[in-house]
Amino acid sequence: MADEELEAIRRQRMAELQAKHGNSSSDQGQQEAKQRETDMRNTILAQVLDQSARARLSNLALVKPDKAKAVENYLIQMAQFGQLGGKISESGLIDILEKVSQQTEKKTTVKFNRRRVMDSDEDDDY
Repeated sequence: MADEELEAIRRQRMAELQAKHGNSSSDQGQQEAKQRETDMRNTILAQVLDQSARARLSNLALVKPDKAKAVENYLIQMAQFGQLGGKISESGLIDILEKVSQQTEKKTTVKFNRRRVMDSDEDDDY
């Protein structure tokens, strides 16, 4: 009976190790896929942006990563559909930034709800 229990423990341990090894390989695969996607994005952006525009986009990514990601997606989409005639300069990138800002601009409104004080309170002078 001790041998059977020992064998069951060994099987359980082997299953745990295999599961752990399998998870690490899938994590590694995900990391590799993410790295390939990042490399592809950088290659496309290097092809469509000149050096000054690339520097401006990098600076924007430090301050507002969500906005920079939206601009990158916009540029990549335009490049994939052949809508870009050549390399985009810094002034062209600024125009694109303004377009993206207008599209994603949040409209903020402030509304005041004034409550009327009861009529009897209005007659009182303080």
